[in-house]
Amino acid sequence: MKENMSGCSVEESMRLLGGRWRLLLVSYLLEGPKRFNDLRRDVPGISQRMLTLDLRALENAGLVKRTVYPTSPVRVEYEVTEDGKRLEPVVKVMKEFGLWLKERDPVRVAND
Repeated sequence: MKENMSGCSVEESMRLLGGRWRLLLVSYLLEGPKRFNDLRRDVPGISQRMLTLDLRALENAGLVKRTVYPTSPVRVEYEVTEDGKRLEPVVKVMKEFGLWLKERDPVRVAND
């Protein structure tokens, strides 16, 4: 992961959560544990490789927990950790902001 150049706390947050998918993945995982393919269905635009990389980064940061169940076939679930639950207010604000953007200029948001 890139280094924080400014020392700013916002940059530190964006270093981990920036990009297109990570905060979105956390928002779905805040609903409860999900399997890999459930997340792929929730986020149809994400590639399998990017989903794997982003889940791994969130896991390495201690925000997401990966549990492997020894069944046949093997079942893997992802869930938000206690530290990851601290993102709930961030997700809420982002949802509210997104709704405001849609109401303000629905044509532009749909085309972006």
